[in-house]
Amino acid sequence: MKVIKILAKFGAITLLLFFFGSFALYAQSDRDVTAAQVDQWMGELSNWGRWGDDDVLGTLNLITAAKRISATRLVQSGVSVSLAHNYTVDRSLGDPPPFDSEVTTIEAPVHAAMERVTFSYHGLLHSHLDSLCHVLKDGRMYNGYGADTITENGCEHLDIADVKEGIVTRGVLLDIARVKGVNYLAPGTPIYADDLEAAEREAGIQVEPGDVLFVRTGRWAVPAGSGPGSSGIHASVVPWLRSRGVAILGGDYANEVSPSLVEGNLLPVHELTIVALGMRLFDNLDLEALAEEAARQNRWEFLLTASPIPVDGGAGSPMNPIATF
Repeated sequence: MKVIKILAKFGAITLLLFFFGSFALYAQSDRDVTAAQVDQWMGELSNWGRWGDDDVLGTLNLITAAKRISATRLVQSGVSVSLAHNYTVDRSLGDPPPFDSEVTTIEAPVHAAMERVTFSYHGLLHSHLDSLCHVLKDGRMYNGYGADTITENGCEHLDIADVKEGIVTRGVLLDIARVKGVNYLAPGTPIYADDLEAAEREAGIQVEPGDVLFVRTGRWAVPAGSGPGSSGIHASVVPWLRSRGVAILGGDYANEVSPSLVEGNLLPVHELTIVALGMRLFDNLDLEALAEEAARQNRWEFLLTASPIPVDGGAGSPMNPIATF
């Protein structure tokens, strides 16, 4: 009996420590985040060494074999939806310049059309996946790899080829615009952890380890996007992303509110996710068709599949992620 009482007491103490530890983590997630707080979180939230000193997968390690198998069981109707915005030659949409396409035809030895396409996909227009060498903090990338490993030939470590085997896992859509009762969030609107949890409750779902989380702002609900600036994740959400075990974060803009609400730091969410957590980002997706299908089926989870172009040394890749319900 004495042993049981001691164990019970120990369990209570452990529970209290866990509670207050979690409370302390979220207490730090105050909405008034400073550049100094971001610097502090770079260490406190870091996944460096978590999966080994030479790890290059980062939070993709959270997508286990069991997670993949579980995700395939989500397919019920067989309806598939693209999450990519079409790559456009419309220069009115702004920077970076749309891709250039040169089409030629040949008649011999076979009649065919050929083309050469060049474009810069990083920025605020084209759907893409950031690799872990895309962003650095104080000269370091995820897991401590240095800036000297990026040369004119590309990234020696943490390049997009690390994702060559593809992404197969559960995708979750949290439609913030829908929850707030609007078609799209105005540029510069921050999204907080409270907003994500409200969307979870609305959808009757919870983000779990190994999920790819998609956050809809409704950017493409208006003809030319929602204008300059970006609604998106506030820096204070990053501890929440880590605690939930998000594998990849995706959005219909740059995945963070812009202009930045952290004075002196242009891209705090990119630094904290890519560099500290080792979490890749899907930028500039088109989540409109996904949101419509999710609402039609009243299902906010689905099988997510995606494969980058495996360019050695690449800092990212154009992407066409697919959701299958």
